[in-house]
Amino acid sequence: MTPRRISRDQVLDVTWELATRKGLSAVTMRAVAQELDVNPMTLYRHVGDKQGLLDGLVERLLLEIEVPGLGLGWREQLRLLGRSMRATARRHPDLFLLLFQRPAVTPEAVGPRNAVYGALRAAGLQEERIPRAERLLSTFMLGFAASEAGGRFRDSDPDEDMAFAEDLIVRVLAEG
Repeated sequence: MTPRRISRDQVLDVTWELATRKGLSAVTMRAVAQELDVNPMTLYRHVGDKQGLLDGLVERLLLEIEVPGLGLGWREQLRLLGRSMRATARRHPDLFLLLFQRPAVTPEAVGPRNAVYGALRAAGLQEERIPRAERLLSTFMLGFAASEAGGRFRDSDPDEDMAFAEDLIVRVLAEG
């Protein structure tokens, strides 16, 4: 009997579905292999190990964040990234929390970070300050998006709160 051929995309599709249906704690090499009807060892050539499965989930989440085109000004790029991140958090509130636990390590997952770097450069921020500013902005946006998706802003308007934060951030960045 010939072993079933699978791809990394299939492995990640099943991992995503399993995590969505049963939660992150259900994601194991054995469980994913069982869903794919393959030997768990088959998965190792596609994702390495369980950490690779989780990195794939981070990749999938970050790929959902729309990266704005370069033709936009830096302010609009940052606003669009923020809106898209919030929408991703609302679609996947439980999986979204994984972004607090794992860095983006796959080449496909760094699009949003690279877009923030580009916007910060366009804002005139000094190159050596960009990594720190990106970490602060990303951490703020992840927290805001996760809080909104979790229902924290029931007594306020998250769009108004975000507009207030955007104004503050743009003012600070414009000052350099």
